[in-house]
Amino acid sequence: MNRIRFFVLPWLVVGAGFAVSAEASDPSVTALSPSGFQRGTEVEVSFSGARLDDAQELMFYSPGIQVTELTAEKDNLVKAKLAIAPECRLGIHAVRLRAASGVSNLRTFTVGALPEVAEQEPNNEFAAPQAIPMNSTVSGIVQNEDVDFFAVEAKKGDRITAELEGIRLGYTFFDPYLAILNEERFELVRSDDASLLHQDCLCSLIAPEDGKYIVQVRESAYGGGATSLYRLHVGSFPRPTAVYPAGGRPGETVSVRWIGDPAGEWTEELTLPSLPDPEYQLFARDDRGVAPSPNVIRVVDLANTLEAEPNDDREQATAATAPGALNGIIEKPGDVDFFKFTATRGQVFDIRVHARNPLRSPLDSVLTVLRSNGSAVGSNDDTGGPDSYLRFTAPEEGEFYVRVSDHLGGGGPNFVYRVEIAPVERSLTMSLPERTQYIPTTLTVAQGNRMALMFNATRSNWGGDLNVLFENLPAGITAQAVPMTANLTGIPVLFTAASDAPLNGALADVIGRATDESLKIEGRLSQRTQLVRGQNNQEVWGHSADRMAAVVSAALPFELEIVQPQSPIVRGGSKGLKVIAKRQEGFNQPIAIQMLYNPPGIGSSGSISIAADKNEAEIPLTANGTAAIGSWPIVVTGRSTVGNGPVEAATQMAQLEIAETFMTFAFEKTAGEQGQQTELLVNVENKAEFAGEAIVELLGLPANTSTDAEPKKITSDTEQIVFPITVAKEAKAGTYKSLVCRATVTINGEPVSYTQGTGELRVDEPLPPKVAAPAAPAATPAPSQPQPQAEAPRRLSRLEQLRLQKLQEEQQ
Repeated sequence: MNRIRFFVLPWLVVGAGFAVSAEASDPSVTALSPSGFQRGTEVEVSFSGARLDDAQELMFYSPGIQVTELTAEKDNLVKAKLAIAPECRLGIHAVRLRAASGVSNLRTFTVGALPEVAEQEPNNEFAAPQAIPMNSTVSGIVQNEDVDFFAVEAKKGDRITAELEGIRLGYTFFDPYLAILNEERFELVRSDDASLLHQDCLCSLIAPEDGKYIVQVRESAYGGGATSLYRLHVGSFPRPTAVYPAGGRPGETVSVRWIGDPAGEWTEELTLPSLPDPEYQLFARDDRGVAPSPNVIRVVDLANTLEAEPNDDREQATAATAPGALNGIIEKPGDVDFFKFTATRGQVFDIRVHARNPLRSPLDSVLTVLRSNGSAVGSNDDTGGPDSYLRFTAPEEGEFYVRVSDHLGGGGPNFVYRVEIAPVERSLTMSLPERTQYIPTTLTVAQGNRMALMFNATRSNWGGDLNVLFENLPAGITAQAVPMTANLTGIPVLFTAASDAPLNGALADVIGRATDESLKIEGRLSQRTQLVRGQNNQEVWGHSADRMAAVVSAALPFELEIVQPQSPIVRGGSKGLKVIAKRQEGFNQPIAIQMLYNPPGIGSSGSISIAADKNEAEIPLTANGTAAIGSWPIVVTGRSTVGNGPVEAATQMAQLEIAETFMTFAFEKTAGEQGQQTELLVNVENKAEFAGEAIVELLGLPANTSTDAEPKKITSDTEQIVFPITVAKEAKAGTYKSLVCRATVTINGEPVSYTQGTGELRVDEPLPPKVAAPAAPAATPAPSQPQPQAEAPRRLSRLEQLRLQKLQEEQQ
């Protein structure tokens, strides 16, 4: 499936296909030549790129193409002989190249029905066009300021259709312009952007007289370049621009109208496939040929309602049922269509217009739902895409109206639309997050080694646990996945290749399935390749794949292993995660290691390496105060250089336990004069029992202050810690809120450390000396009284000490 998004594009960026692969030792394919083939023929195709000298296989995403010969001629060139089956699907196909070292980026090509002709320069003069047979496909290129002319012969009344594939080839932003002219150089028909063909061109006419007709191809602004490739289909084949109705039920026979062909409309009885297909491709055909690209309709299990004109207001609304599919055409500028349906109070429907996507209709829809009195329940222009959508909840029982119009008041015979009123459905979509921006993730597992990837799930209208499954993995690869609980949107999956696994590849199915079997929810992979990007790296043209490219590559000279932690990391704490490298003799390259992902609330360093002369290293881990408590699967990946580029492997799947802190600290404020000593009282609240003693250190003291105490040893019963603090004369007066305590508890021989704060220390300047007061007369001593036995003195806080000191000074 390919989609385009429209932008004003003052400059463009070539898509991911021209970028260097994320895994630089993987093969890279920059172009196929030719960029398309005729079905039912055998062709030789050149794959140009880099790191292709160990090429072994071509992996096609669709059937009908057989490789009869594959030869790696150079590091940057592979030649293949392909047999294209007569029944091979017309249109766009995708391929990857597999080598012993990995798998390439995705490339697209097209399969057509017409004989192939190569462009022959010079053909840039109207007076000297390249003559081509009627019903042929030209593979060409538009260089900067280039104009290509082709000549065909036609009889009066013949249909002449020219369709050009430019941006749809997926190489660069090529905005083509196409025109058909007569011998007097009068432009009979022209096309810049045809809505049906995204940003490519379509011209079609009935020849007004016998003679020669000239087809002109250029870039719309007279640009061009080495990657401005095109395939021009010229013939008498039909080329309708719309089909109506734009969908039906699975297995249903539908009478459809083909609209927009210059030879006139026609109807055809079509039996739809037995399984749902939201983007079913229909190819128009008659006795003069078949269209080179499809019209798309939707095959979904909703009953069709066709508009009955006139239906321009509520009084004339076409009656429909809900759930159901409303089919219509905004046939002229200013046209408005109304449908009516009944619903009960509280009934909920998703109401969605399908026009630009996927029908490629020029309609820019506006959807409004009204009550029977004409007041609006909801309205939408475009939500999350070019078409309209709203979720409708019936406010009461009764009749409701659907109003469809064009945003700019446009209209025409090909402004076809389909409004689906459907119950809210649960759905699930699996995805592979990019590891390098703009480069789709693939799986390469070396023989006898491991690799790990993250897999994400998007749940719509439901929440619950699910399992991630894999089908059709390459021979010798097994997968280890943990359940994805309802609170998660992604999980790590570990893949292992047997040491005797053959070098092979496959396009594997990634399946998400709800663990509650009664829900019957299953989702598949959807992976987007941005082939052409525009301003701000927005996608202009791309390809969607439904399977993951996976390969077994040649063995690596190292393996990695996590030393399983024997103790938890606690909130606010830190920990070192030890990773060991098992090197083959003679392999002495550094290995960069990092966590595949971080559990919620965990941070890790991404710049750790196992040095060339070492076999282990530690990845520092930290946990914030809200880290998710529990046991989390973790994997570390490692990258090193082997041969002509980097390679990757992964550790086993280990477990990281995240726990609550064993104790919390509450700091009492304290103060001290320059040149004096003071104390800091820290109250301890124990949260969890621990065996033995914990060590607590005071950190964060300001300059020229210190504690001369050794780290304090406490137990689970300790309630208070006292740290003596010496304030030097040089200490700067002020309030410092930087004091923290670091506690370390030993569990299973491993230190578990965490830090908590913050405490406050105020440094004061000494008070000036006090002036002595006159001596008071001696008082008569009072008779002595027996005194009760005093209790053991309680330790005073610093504030209480200061108050006592002030009182004593006043009494002197």
